[in-house]
Amino acid sequence: MHDASTLAPGGTRDQILAVARGLIETRSYLGFSFQDVANAVGVRKASLYHHFPTKEALGIAVIQGATQSFKDWVAARAREPKDALESYFRMYRNTLKAGSGLCPAGALAPGWDCINEELRQAVQALRNTQVMWLTGVLGALVPAQAQKDNPVASLAAFVFSSCQGALLASRMTGRVEDFDDAIAQLRRALPLD
Repeated sequence: MHDASTLAPGGTRDQILAVARGLIETRSYLGFSFQDVANAVGVRKASLYHHFPTKEALGIAVIQGATQSFKDWVAARAREPKDALESYFRMYRNTLKAGSGLCPAGALAPGWDCINEELRQAVQALRNTQVMWLTGVLGALVPAQAQKDNPVASLAAFVFSSCQGALLASRMTGRVEDFDDAIAQLRRALPLD
C-alpha cells in the first residue's frame, strides 16, 4: 500500500496518478476504488473528482502516462537494435517489477468487458506503440530470409505478448526467476542474426 512518505513528488494530480498506477499494477484496475486512492493520497474522495470525473478517466490518464513513459524511454538514448531489445526485456523485468507487478495495460485485460471503449483504446494504443517499436527493432535483427517465414510485425506482437505473459506468470509465483526463464526461452525462439 502507498503512504504519504512514498508518494510521487508534484501536485495532487501527479500523486493521484502515481497511486492509481501502483494500484493497477498490483491489484488490477478492478481491484481498487476511488476511496483507496483518496486514502493513499491523503485527500477526501470528493477531491479526486476535481481531477478525474470517473474511474475510467483516471484509468485513461494512467495508461496514457504509461504510453508517454514508454515513448520517453525509447527517446532517452540511441541503442543498437540488439541492445534495444535487451533493454526492453530489462524494462519489463525491472521497471514493471517482474514477480511483484504487472504492466498497467496488462492489468486491465481481466476486466476488459467491464471497461469503457475509451479506456480500451488507450490500452490498445500502448500495446500498438510497443509493437510498432519492436517491429523496427526486430526488422533490423531478423535476417531477410527468416522474415519471409515470420513477418516482423508478427514477431513483434509475439515478443510483446511473451513479455506480458512472463510478467503475469512471475506475478503469480512471486518469482522474478520465472520471468527470466520465460525471456530466456523467448530469446532462443527468435530468429535473430
